[in-house]
Amino acid sequence: MKKLQLIKTADGSNSLFNAEINENYHSSFGAIQESKHIFIEAGLNYIKKLEVSILEIGLGTGLNALLAIDWATKNKTLVHYSGIEAFPVSHEIISQLNYSEKLGLERNLLEKIHAENGNRITINPFCTFEVQHKTIQEVRLPANQFDVVFFDAFSPEVQPEMWEENIFKKIAAAMKTGGVLTTYSCKGIVKRALLSAGFSIEKLSGPPGKREFLRATKT
Repeated sequence: MKKLQLIKTADGSNSLFNAEINENYHSSFGAIQESKHIFIEAGLNYIKKLEVSILEIGLGTGLNALLAIDWATKNKTLVHYSGIEAFPVSHEIISQLNYSEKLGLERNLLEKIHAENGNRITINPFCTFEVQHKTIQEVRLPANQFDVVFFDAFSPEVQPEMWEENIFKKIAAAMKTGGVLTTYSCKGIVKRALLSAGFSIEKLSGPPGKREFLRATKT
């Protein structure tokens, strides 16, 4: 059995199932639907600026990055996107994902962003992008840089080291005051770690199949 298996979610968009840890990359109710709800609507749309810096923890399939690029282009807002991904998905798998088709974006855009590692590239006049194939523990983050953080690691049950207070403190130091972090998890250990790291938190209504999720603000 291959570790990563392509699956189709309820909104017609693809996702991946990681057989090694028994987890999907996205909700089976809809990958695009879930990502738009949690990361774009509650995160990117919440920050009212003409220029936005985004940090994603767990680039994964690249869906959140594609949605942010699409958002930047449609809203004519400058977006500087930085991703961190310790376990990049292979080109073979990426080429099978249907996000560009579903979002009406250029066919090779997903492959283009996954081909990079450590270099900032210009996607279009409204968006720059870079990804580092390292762990969050290895990466040196600039201070007071990011307006929005998409925290999209695997669940605390399978990646507990990603959800610890020291990780959120490191992220907070890299965020601007008033910046927001959104994540699908609403578990008690996550809320406690965010609060201990100096964030204020709020529970928001989740997308189909999920009751609620978290938005944390650096105060």
